[in-house]
Amino acid sequence: MNTNFIRAIEINRENLPEDSYVRQIPSLKNLDGIEFDTPVTFFVGENGSGKSTLLEAIAVAYGFNAEGGTKNYNFSTYDSHSDLYQAIKVIRGVYRPTHGYFLRAESFYNVATKEEEYSRTTPQHAQHYHEKSHGESFLQAFHHNFVEQGIYLIDEPEAALSIQRQMTFLIDLYNGVKERSQFIIVTHSPILLSLPDAKILSFDNGEIHEVSYEETESYKVTELFINNRESMLNKLLHNEEKQGK
Repeated sequence: MNTNFIRAIEINRENLPEDSYVRQIPSLKNLDGIEFDTPVTFFVGENGSGKSTLLEAIAVAYGFNAEGGTKNYNFSTYDSHSDLYQAIKVIRGVYRPTHGYFLRAESFYNVATKEEEYSRTTPQHAQHYHEKSHGESFLQAFHHNFVEQGIYLIDEPEAALSIQRQMTFLIDLYNGVKERSQFIIVTHSPILLSLPDAKILSFDNGEIHEVSYEETESYKVTELFINNRESMLNKLLHNEEKQGK
């Protein structure tokens, strides 16, 4: 039985404006929907493949602020999200989450600033994210907002986290699954992608399709570089020198 809080999404392209740039993204232009049948789903793919666009649209369709935060966050510093959310129907599960959070490294500074403003009415709960490093505040935001049986949408957490902190976050995800929470995560991190029993959806090659951990570009390229560092460096840097002449 699928006990996820977001069981699936359906996309009705008739609700998408004809001039929407989303219609030009290969992985999304023919997408009818996605089923979320595991507690953790990873979106992977090359830059510009549509994974963050889809995650953001799911978050907005579910009721989150486009720049991040809980459902109670209501602000916009720059209206840049796509209109894809208008075409998305979120299929909710039979259970309701106890909490939820949309966490994205790209706009976390804005969320931290808004949190400072919100906390003026309840200073005892202030988190003071700006007083910490990006990675520390990012993890603190997750830990502060994480409760069991929650729904968490997270965009490229590795952008804020060192290798060691990514391992810490991997443990957090593992424990979150045990506490019956659901995660949908965009990432390039081969460390995070190694989470056992997670579903990995690739946005490469013009369509969204499930892949194994070893089939991800993040894993293959990292393995290739580490195991062949000298030859890779020679090829990359010498080719760069040739192109510069």
